[in-house]
Amino acid sequence: MFIIDRFEGDWAIVETEDRHTFNLPRFIIPPGIKEGDVINIQVGIDLFATNERVKKSNRMVGDLFDE
Repeated sequence: MFIIDRFEGDWAIVETEDRHTFNLPRFIIPPGIKEGDVINIQVGIDLFATNERVKKSNRMVGDLFDE
């Protein structure tokens, strides 16, 4: 659980249950969220996107060393 403490420019200041604060870029906060709102952030791995990035990176490395 995270609480939106306040907004400062392009940043959302977020507070945890144990009263630690950290900054999140405001653009990743859903529209309509306001100070005092409680949000849940679920972290998940997008396996497809991860695999695509690995493939692209491997191609770039291969291109770098191919003649």
